[in-house]
Amino acid sequence: MFEMPDFTLPGVWISLLTLTFLEIVLGIDNLIFISIITDKLPPERQRRTRNVGLSLAMIFRLCLLLAINWIIGLKDVVFTIPSISGLNKDPLGLSYKDIILMLGGIFLIFKSTLELHQKMTDKNPAHGKPGKQKRTMFGILLQIVLIDAVFSFDSILTAVGLVDNVLVMMVAVVVSIIVMMLFAGKLARIISSNPTLQILALSFLVVIGVVLIADGFHQEISKSIIYSCLCFSLVVELMNIRFRKSQKAA
Repeated sequence: MFEMPDFTLPGVWISLLTLTFLEIVLGIDNLIFISIITDKLPPERQRRTRNVGLSLAMIFRLCLLLAINWIIGLKDVVFTIPSISGLNKDPLGLSYKDIILMLGGIFLIFKSTLELHQKMTDKNPAHGKPGKQKRTMFGILLQIVLIDAVFSFDSILTAVGLVDNVLVMMVAVVVSIIVMMLFAGKLARIISSNPTLQILALSFLVVIGVVLIADGFHQEISKSIIYSCLCFSLVVELMNIRFRKSQKAA
């Protein structure tokens, strides 16, 4: 798996481009979370925090790829939930991967719901006081690292099913993180300047949390349907934003 790939072969480039695109798509929810959570910081600290958060995500994923055999072993069943009448007909075997996904889903739902509540109740949100900026930045980075870990496990396990060569996976991870760094600032500005988009993004993260928990319980929910619904909602909201701007200009 660690053999040097032959980049003269078209198949290697196709695998690399496909995996890079997949990593970017799977990283959208992570990028949305980072954009929303860093909005609490002063403007001059936001870009640095986003880049540090994404850099930590890249380092974590590269480390996971170096321990690929251990990652694959996380899919082994560690304990079994017996069958319960009315809930599950057959015993349910859970692995460390399932537990990590469920805990990550619970954290994402809790954090997104908390942010939604704050957006709905705080009429004049302000950045933290100067004396608390360091503590706030550390707390935000800690939250980014925690959610990065969950999304990294899901991303790496998906990549293992598509590509056999670890070096190709590592190149795809680095390229996808660089692309996300380039567009993170623009995404953050768009979300920050439109409160309704913030609500939509946080609602999407709640849905992703539910999907993670469902994955942990071996209940497959098509992510293509989830992303399609998000795109449709986004298009409708962009039309609403344009309509409101035209109404104000009239």
